[in-house]
Amino acid sequence: MLSLAFNPYVPRPIDLPMAVPLAPDADLSVLDEAKIFAAPDDPADWPAWRGALTRWRSEVRHRIGYDAHRYADPRRLARVMNIAWLWDELLYDHARGIFTVDRYLDAAEADFGGFDGVTLWNAYPVLGIDERNHFAFFEDVPDLPDLVAAFQRRGVRVYLSYYPWETGIGDEAIGTVMGLVGKLGVDGVFLDSSKEGSTALRAALDTVDPTLTLEGESRVPLGRVADQPMSWAQWFADSAVPGVLRTKWLERRHELHHVRRWNRSHIDELHSAWLNGTGVLVWEIVFGVWVGWTERDRDTLRAMRRIYQSHADWFVSDDWTPLADQAPDAAAIFASRWTHDGTPLWSVVNRGMDRDGDWLVVDGTADDGFVDLVSGEMLRTKMCGDDRVAVGGLLPSGAIAAVVRTAGEAKLSIPSPIAPPSSTFPQRVAVRVAGPRSTHGVAPEGMVAVDWKGGDLTILHRLRETGLYGEAPFVDEWKPLPPRLHQSAQVIRHVGASRFAIDRHEVSNAQFARFIAATSYQPVHSERFLMHFRNGLPVPGSEEAPVTCVELADARAYAAWAGVRLPTEDEWQIAGLAGAIERAQPLVWELTDSEHNDGRSRFHIIKGGCEPLPSPSDWYVESGPRTADFAVKLLQCGAGLNRSPYIGFRSATDLR
Repeated sequence: MLSLAFNPYVPRPIDLPMAVPLAPDADLSVLDEAKIFAAPDDPADWPAWRGALTRWRSEVRHRIGYDAHRYADPRRLARVMNIAWLWDELLYDHARGIFTVDRYLDAAEADFGGFDGVTLWNAYPVLGIDERNHFAFFEDVPDLPDLVAAFQRRGVRVYLSYYPWETGIGDEAIGTVMGLVGKLGVDGVFLDSSKEGSTALRAALDTVDPTLTLEGESRVPLGRVADQPMSWAQWFADSAVPGVLRTKWLERRHELHHVRRWNRSHIDELHSAWLNGTGVLVWEIVFGVWVGWTERDRDTLRAMRRIYQSHADWFVSDDWTPLADQAPDAAAIFASRWTHDGTPLWSVVNRGMDRDGDWLVVDGTADDGFVDLVSGEMLRTKMCGDDRVAVGGLLPSGAIAAVVRTAGEAKLSIPSPIAPPSSTFPQRVAVRVAGPRSTHGVAPEGMVAVDWKGGDLTILHRLRETGLYGEAPFVDEWKPLPPRLHQSAQVIRHVGASRFAIDRHEVSNAQFARFIAATSYQPVHSERFLMHFRNGLPVPGSEEAPVTCVELADARAYAAWAGVRLPTEDEWQIAGLAGAIERAQPLVWELTDSEHNDGRSRFHIIKGGCEPLPSPSDWYVESGPRTADFAVKLLQCGAGLNRSPYIGFRSATDLR
């Protein structure tokens, strides 16, 4: 049994909010490395806390010589960000081989109120099926410039994902990044697993357009806030009383994107984002795993985005007062006050039970009216002294509000839900798709008959973030870390009795060439198809080697022509354990007809391992020989990206 030195469900010490020294002469430089400034539990300490934060901001700006010129033009920034798996069923029509941007964005508007930006995710967890790095998974997609332009026509900014952990930050990598930026016309670059981009990359982007955005993952160093206008607020733990995001406090126009990738509830980061007037990352398909949003969380984000758009200037105002104007008996109601051109707006959250009473006590008179822009409802008011007014109404548990003064008393034309939205997680199951069938009376030539009496199969795999069969491998965990991450895991599944035949050897180059000659087969996308052939034929001497550079659709087409089918992963494993199959050299992974689809992502299982390949990271698909019980989940990409010199197949059929 695996023994862990940490609890994967709680934040690491590095992720915890940082307490703010409240002594007037305290050294506030200790706050420089904070993710979130923790708020005191006692409201009596809040004024001193705000004073310390104000002093820290002033001292830091002076100490680092802060220059905010890059924020003067916000055209490239995005508040509500989405990570888009390029081969999402909503974004890509696998049957026709075309991108469907309008379908994707129409669904986003219905579910989330729309996106301001998308980061294109293209390679992990497919990396490692051959020697390609993640850049190639962009370079080999001919329709990508049109995809980017289609997003931008809908007012959505597009960002390139760049993995410095894989390719480094040297001149060659930066040159490739800049080539892709120019070719695709993106609005910026997201730096996977890196808090900051190199100064060389920033300088290179500036030669093209200084407004091109860099976004790092997690806390951006103070010295880079000036030239890195966006960042992920990933693995940021808040205090019990909501705190303040350090980078947003330093630069009000900086866009942070709150994200907890494995959480089934996003209410905590939504509350933190709303009180900090900052962004959120929507990531429904995490490396091929469905981690959707509940109806309640989608409803909350729709409201946030609507008000972020209608009152954008408030949420970047220097006149921001966190933990402002709380009603004395509203212990779980928290608000930030944002003032623009002398007009205040309060962003409010309810971190407790349903509240029907006062939320805020603010400056005002009996003639003032107040409205919640989220619900559209006029709020109740009562005087609390000569120049103070209590404002409130019904605020359900977990709900947000946006309070503004209004001269009118009519209800705004903003629809309110009839019933509270559901907080139930929307399960989505990856179902094995029934593949083509074939039946023979006896084993065809070159095949071996196998009788399986039925029983349990143990499937081994490595616990990567892609899971194996569509399951989320780290539900509600904080940050998956070794030894839990990348450990060996197993699944036991009962497989019923069957009788089948399977090729003794893989389908060869010569066999596949005969299929092409007989059928003139052409795939929907021909990229990388049989790229090891010359003039449509195998290179002399390679005729009997396993055919490669084919994907599942190509293998199925061959099998249909031959009157057979592909083996399922279970049949491949059963035959391998029984010694019924042989492996040719060079060793290649083998496709199986174990395709799964959850309606948003599709994948199939490959078996057998391949020739050992150099691997720069544990995040890569394994190489080298693998036992028959070992399985790898291969996400189905478009544009022929699954075609690899290290992936082939063999055939099978049912036997009567």
